[in-house]
Amino acid sequence: MKKYIFSMVSGLIGVICFAAYNIIGTKMSPDGSFVEPFGLIPIGYLFIFIGVISAIIVAVVTYIYNLLNKKKEK
Repeated sequence: MKKYIFSMVSGLIGVICFAAYNIIGTKMSPDGSFVEPFGLIPIGYLFIFIGVISAIIVAVVTYIYNLLNKKKEK
């Protein structure tokens, strides 16, 4: 489970970015334009993407490592 910590933290940061975007919300400035933390959306997607890709890479590397060790034992 230790090997998936980076993936879990990345995914959690992505979810926190989306939650923060919804909590902060949108405000109307005095000149009539909207002020919103739009940067949190792409950052959230980036962190979730990094988490998923790193989890897949760790799983594939672990599978290959276990497969090679089983062949050495025979």
